[in-house]
Amino acid sequence: MSQLLYRLGRRTAAHPFRTIAVWALLAAVVFALQGAVGNDPVNDYRVPGVESQEAADTLEARFPEFAGVTGRVVFHVDEGRIDDPANRAAVDEAVDRLAAGADVTLVADPFDPDLPTVSPDGRTAFATVQYGVQTVQPEHYDDVVAAVEPARDAGVQAEVSGEIAWAAAEIEGQEAIGLAVALVVLLVAFGSIIAAGMPLATALVGVAVGLAGLGIMAGFADVPQESPVLAVMIGLGVGIDYALFVVTRFRQHLHEGMPVTEAAGRANATAGQAVLFAGTTVVIAIVGLVLAGLPAVTTMGLAVAITVVVAMAIAVTLLPALMGWAGERIDRFALHRRRATDAAHETLSGRWAHRVGRRPGRYATVALVGLLALAAPVLSLRVGFADDGNAPPDTTQRRAYDLTTAAYGPGVNGPLTVVVEGEPGGDAPQRVAGALAATEGVASVTPPVLNEDGDTAVLFAFPTTAPGDEATADLLGEVRAEVLPAAVEGTGATAQVTGGTAFFEDLSDRIADRLPLFIAAVVALSFVLLAVVFRSILVPLKAAVMNVLSIGAAYGVVVAIFQWGWGKDLIGLDETVPVNPFVPLIMFAILFGLSMDYEVFLLSRVREEWLRTGDSHTSVVDGLGVTARVITSAALIMISVFLGFVIGDDVLIKMFGVGLATAVLLDATVVRMVLVPATMALLGDANWWLPRWLDRVLPHLDLEGGPDVPAPAPAPAPAAAAGESLDLRQVVTVSTDGAAIEGGLDPAAPTTAATRLDAGDAGGAS
Repeated sequence: MSQLLYRLGRRTAAHPFRTIAVWALLAAVVFALQGAVGNDPVNDYRVPGVESQEAADTLEARFPEFAGVTGRVVFHVDEGRIDDPANRAAVDEAVDRLAAGADVTLVADPFDPDLPTVSPDGRTAFATVQYGVQTVQPEHYDDVVAAVEPARDAGVQAEVSGEIAWAAAEIEGQEAIGLAVALVVLLVAFGSIIAAGMPLATALVGVAVGLAGLGIMAGFADVPQESPVLAVMIGLGVGIDYALFVVTRFRQHLHEGMPVTEAAGRANATAGQAVLFAGTTVVIAIVGLVLAGLPAVTTMGLAVAITVVVAMAIAVTLLPALMGWAGERIDRFALHRRRATDAAHETLSGRWAHRVGRRPGRYATVALVGLLALAAPVLSLRVGFADDGNAPPDTTQRRAYDLTTAAYGPGVNGPLTVVVEGEPGGDAPQRVAGALAATEGVASVTPPVLNEDGDTAVLFAFPTTAPGDEATADLLGEVRAEVLPAAVEGTGATAQVTGGTAFFEDLSDRIADRLPLFIAAVVALSFVLLAVVFRSILVPLKAAVMNVLSIGAAYGVVVAIFQWGWGKDLIGLDETVPVNPFVPLIMFAILFGLSMDYEVFLLSRVREEWLRTGDSHTSVVDGLGVTARVITSAALIMISVFLGFVIGDDVLIKMFGVGLATAVLLDATVVRMVLVPATMALLGDANWWLPRWLDRVLPHLDLEGGPDVPAPAPAPAPAAAAGESLDLRQVVTVSTDGAAIEGGLDPAAPTTAATRLDAGDAGGAS
């Protein structure tokens, strides 16, 4: 792989305009395909195998009028009554227009004498709009707005709620803020406008192409509405970070005196290969979301994976071409000159690592206690979905929610849809209605509505509590486990609960059940991959534990802010909400790969120093001293990009922004700067222990170029004095800075440096 990337980097750098032309053509093809077969994202949260989905499928087969999504239009007047002649005429006209909308199968008359919806104070009424499709488009919302315009012109307030309102909601991020901060960080890190501009340019290209690819996928599968913003968030973060690593290595090789094409080839073979490894782990973890068994989660993950794959491809093709085009000019327009240090241990991070290494137990304990304290709120984690009451105050769905809550109570915003199947003419529907009406926590129940065949009935039970309230979830469990089975006992009928409240509760339960399996699979994968890379047992074990700790702490911060309300005003959150069940799953998948990126970058340098010196403490100090600047810059960019999306209105995007930014911050500070050096100091040489049998089984993967990349002429090996033995670890260098292998051993040998050094000591250099 390293040889392929080396040649690819040299060739693209030697012919930059050809590469740029190929990417321009590829982008044009992708954009054309999006225009031809692409579609807009829609929300379709099907959960195969759960009760709410089974009941929905029953309705689709036997009672299609109630099978699709629903919306609600709330009518309200501040003075008089909603059923006054003039107001009623305006509402009736709006209802007639609603019934004529596309895909509308039924509109409930607010003034129906059998099922009136006029509030006790007479100022509010609502019309339920039933659609015959499983997903709604913004065009459906436009039809509703046009239909209620006459009522609004007549002075009647008309607000829209339910799935139809969310279909038109624009979910936007504030990527400009993140990009601005990223530019500042890059300028400080590189000190050059050209060098700083490359990561931003390639990241923007990657996001544009990735979003076009997402649009193509939306033409063949239902992609949740939040997917594009999440894809932009991750695409910008990884795109800038990956380019940062490659450009850093390229400039380093230029400063060492290498020709431009050689520097580009070596940067591609080393940093580029590490980028592919880190990006692949992100993609594998995201593809692992299929274990959740939820199409919506899978497609949301694939949407993110598309942008990551594009970012990887750009980092090893288009970026080397731009580096070749810039060449020695990459350092032009310099804003400052970095002060060179004599050695890694003289840097601030090197001195810090030395300090941690002298008292590792104390620092490890403090860091561990801190992470556990941040993770403690996870014990109170309650997953669920935000409802219309959590929408921004200036949205129509929030106004509709507030109107219905004031007029009827909060439970009207989230009714339980009960589907009863039985023999025509049976009394099961009436028995179910009576049992529900007598249940504590149920405010009211509508009369059963039968289909044409009389074998299926639908009725709606309105809880006394809000859809997202924990008491509503408890009521749903009681209705399913006790109320309905008792009501239909002996009738031969079945009764199931569906609707938005039940559906989202089932979705939350499914994700909660699958989350441990998914986490275990990702942790196991990370262990195997790091064992292959670093030829160690304890290094990947520590990495897995630290990843879980940092992500658990990020989960805890999300719970404290969104569920407990600590500091919620600082991020523009009006009400507390349960944690969206998508967040723990997708956060873990994404952060696993991002953390792996930093892990590989740091530990590869630490291992290099250990192979060179055999001194565990010095290797950690030098490794951290050299890499901390780049890791810190990459982390700052990630954090700024993620926090930029917290400013938006969508609660789910806020959760992702806060959770991802927190995890990256903890990973780059507490984990990389404290726990890693402390635990490595405690374990010493045992860090690199690997049993012989496992060393033979594991494949060899060299992320730093390997022996197949041409190395500079080897430096002469120091001669051993008479009677002295020569320590090969002082002779051989496995360089993360570009030279594949330097020293007295043959760099063209077909085995890795670790294998050649491990001739007789299983716990030595392996």
